[in-house]
Amino acid sequence: MTTDTSGPAAGNVADLVTTAARVCGDQDGVLDPSAGVSLTWAQTDRAVDAFARRLLRAGVEPGDRVALRLPTSAEFAVGLFATLRIGAVAVPLSPSAPDAETCTLVTSSGARVIIAHGAPEGSSVQALLPRVDGEVPQADGDPADPADPADPGTEGDTEDPADPADPAASTAEPVPPRAGGEDLAAIFYTSGTSGPARGVLLSHRALLANVEQFSAVLPPADDRDRALVAVPLHHIYGLGPGLLTSTARTAAVVLSQRFDARDTLHACRTHAITVVVGVPAMYTDLAARSSEELAEALSTVRLFLSGAAPLHPRVLTTISEATGTPVYEGYGLTEAAPVVTSTLVGGYAKAGSVGKPLPGVELRLVDSDGSAAHVPLDPADPDDAFGDDIGLTGLVAVRGANLFSGYWPDGDHGPDADGWYRTGDVGYLDADGDLHLVDRANDLIIVNGFNVYPREVEDVILTLPEVAEVAVVGALDERTGETVRAFVRPTPGASLSAQQVIDVCEQRLARYKVPSSVEFADELPHTSVGKLRRVQLRP
Repeated sequence: MTTDTSGPAAGNVADLVTTAARVCGDQDGVLDPSAGVSLTWAQTDRAVDAFARRLLRAGVEPGDRVALRLPTSAEFAVGLFATLRIGAVAVPLSPSAPDAETCTLVTSSGARVIIAHGAPEGSSVQALLPRVDGEVPQADGDPADPADPADPGTEGDTEDPADPADPAASTAEPVPPRAGGEDLAAIFYTSGTSGPARGVLLSHRALLANVEQFSAVLPPADDRDRALVAVPLHHIYGLGPGLLTSTARTAAVVLSQRFDARDTLHACRTHAITVVVGVPAMYTDLAARSSEELAEALSTVRLFLSGAAPLHPRVLTTISEATGTPVYEGYGLTEAAPVVTSTLVGGYAKAGSVGKPLPGVELRLVDSDGSAAHVPLDPADPDDAFGDDIGLTGLVAVRGANLFSGYWPDGDHGPDADGWYRTGDVGYLDADGDLHLVDRANDLIIVNGFNVYPREVEDVILTLPEVAEVAVVGALDERTGETVRAFVRPTPGASLSAQQVIDVCEQRLARYKVPSSVEFADELPHTSVGKLRRVQLRP
């Protein structure tokens, strides 16, 4: 496939900030309430230039990898845009990950420096490579060289950061972008559900293409738009639909380092939030609040977005009924930068569906060899699982300018010669052509030769009111090959029994799909955006 490198996708991702500063420079840009940082778009652009000069003085050159180990904050946003502006490659890392994991990814990526807060003395990360402090620098000053241990801009600096709004340092020349288009912009390490994390290579073209594709289905931008982003920016969902799309639409970006239902409602009320970029775990916690509180605190919100994991229909209904505003779900993956489909395309929030492909994104369902799929989920009972409106069921394959350039370091296993990439997700199309996700192909359980998709069993168990969360995995079995195993997190004070769980499954599922064992747990493992990590529950 030949990718179109003309138009916005040919530029540098940091151009989004430059454009925002030119179009509405005096309007709110990046707001970080927890740190007391409030930047207009003009101030944000100047801060990005100042940070870019800091990186250049540290010896960072185009193509060098720059690790970012920061919470969701103005520091992350400015550091990211600065890295991309000078043509370096951003490597976002979780700030809460242990040093051992961080060192592995830093070594894998070949990062030259790391943007981070001060590390404890003797930290293995600190010893591995130079650190550029994450503090937002003066908007147009000439910051000290962070590569020089004797310089006050490096490790151990205790001075207060300069005021990015200070107009006294407004004479420095802007830093011109030094990359764009097919040049590599970022390496995102996936969570590795079936093995070690892999680095996904995302170009400026891919990131900008998805911003354009997703923006095309959003409601018209409003100069009062303020987007709340409580999703980690080191995750592609927080960075793409959250930070980058908001910047492209010149919506003020209100950043939250961590999600708390009460704090989120306060932030929505205080900042008159109009767009919430969230994940199912967030909406589940919000849905537990009273409908009166939700209606009052979320009265300015005109768009709820949910992604990264399935949203339970009852949570969607609770939020929508309390606020009068629907929750639109989408489907994406890091390799697609990230959004592939959204219920926004069809114009209404359809419970259980992730909608249709974005403009410029093609989707089809295929067999494992790439041929067109029409495979019933259950050869013995094709209608057992999902009803009569199923069209095709198979592996989801996608094509578009938003796709990645392969995996680090060699670009292997990317889109095929025709531009298609098989995602590893299994889904089906309903009568309206909307996509419904069944599961990850590598989460498939095979019992006596029959396919069992964990989410199908989980959805049945979740109909029990005393079930807060459930994860279903396969366990080896000498007689059947595999057997179904359920891990249930009950609601507080529940008196749920394993037999009740088995009974509801027997009522609604074929026998081989019924769990052979049920275990109760206080917590289940999740990724940073609340997606279940079933791999940690497998025996």
